[in-house]
Amino acid sequence: MTGTDTLFTNISQLVTPRPGVQRGAAMGDLSVIPDAALLVSDGRIRWVGPRAEAPGTAQEHDLGGVAVVPGLIDPHTHAVWAGNRLADFEARVQGVPYEDILARGGGIRSSMRATGAASVEELVALARPRLQALRTSGATTTEVKSGYGLDFDAEQKMLRAIQALQAEFHLTPTLLIHVPPTEGRTEYVRAVCEELIPEVANTGLAETVDVFCEKEAFTVEETRQIFVAAHANELHFKLHADQFHAIGGTELACELRALSVDHLEASGPAQIAALAASNTVATILPGVTLHLGLPAAPGRALIDAGAAVAVGTDLNPGSSPVFSTQLALALAVRLNRLTPAEALTACTVNAAAALGLGDRAALVPGQRADFLALHSADWRDLAYTLGANPVRSVFVSGSGIQAL
Repeated sequence: MTGTDTLFTNISQLVTPRPGVQRGAAMGDLSVIPDAALLVSDGRIRWVGPRAEAPGTAQEHDLGGVAVVPGLIDPHTHAVWAGNRLADFEARVQGVPYEDILARGGGIRSSMRATGAASVEELVALARPRLQALRTSGATTTEVKSGYGLDFDAEQKMLRAIQALQAEFHLTPTLLIHVPPTEGRTEYVRAVCEELIPEVANTGLAETVDVFCEKEAFTVEETRQIFVAAHANELHFKLHADQFHAIGGTELACELRALSVDHLEASGPAQIAALAASNTVATILPGVTLHLGLPAAPGRALIDAGAAVAVGTDLNPGSSPVFSTQLALALAVRLNRLTPAEALTACTVNAAAALGLGDRAALVPGQRADFLALHSADWRDLAYTLGANPVRSVFVSGSGIQAL
């Protein structure tokens, strides 16, 4: 024992998936320990089990008879942006087509203009409360993308804002190649591959490269070129695909062993089969379905086929203003037909796998001591509750952060 050992006791239920990515039926297999205790040493879990069998004489922290689950992982956010899309929202609910919104100067291009005009300090100040809201909702690790820059200086500025926020939050930074320019597309993709990706890799500003592969964005062949460049520069890669059309991006990502394919609202049997046969995680984003009214990604079919499914918020100003990772978990149960157990796995170990992380998200010895104490004695309130926060306290590396 050391001076940093803490034994967390009086846990009504300690609930956790098994460590590592879980596929298919295994996503519903949780360990539930009643009247549990959790021993933390130097920010890592040392022991987990029934309270009556707890070892040693560590300093005790009584959690008051509530349920404990792993800290959630949010594997897909766009939390750094400037400006807002409120006029777009009002127009869209009145039936104005997105093409008309773009023609008026709205849509993603408006976010790009506002973000490009903001300083690093302004972007940090804007993103901080968004990340605080995600953490309060249970997210102990959060992925954050660039992608509202278009020009390379603005993209790197966004990544520098993410880097600055890493002093306060556990973040994984992603370079997102989001939309092509209106002119000079071939030259832009070449410059991304030969200039931007090597620069980002050399400076350590990103760990992963993401591409939006869609009819209105990048083609499958352009995506392949960008993935090859990411791999050559020793960066992970992942993909936005099948949000509106299935054009082959999912199959490419599975072929090249991308960490994840995200969205999948337009995925059909071929894409489901490809994901089930691969090690690529299928990340679904129910906030988009709620906010835009898109068909829900086929979460149930993906799990039944044997795929590994993760869930994220897709927090962004245009298509998913969801500031709660817990809410994304709860929506995945309602909209994507996951069970509560599957949703917990999707928001913990599978979300970690979608970020290439294996040292967190399961409450077993050796893992990082990131966990949540709920208000309830029953862990299922995490998936049940809407409109209130079921998380009482967030613990990151064993240190507590008050939630609500």
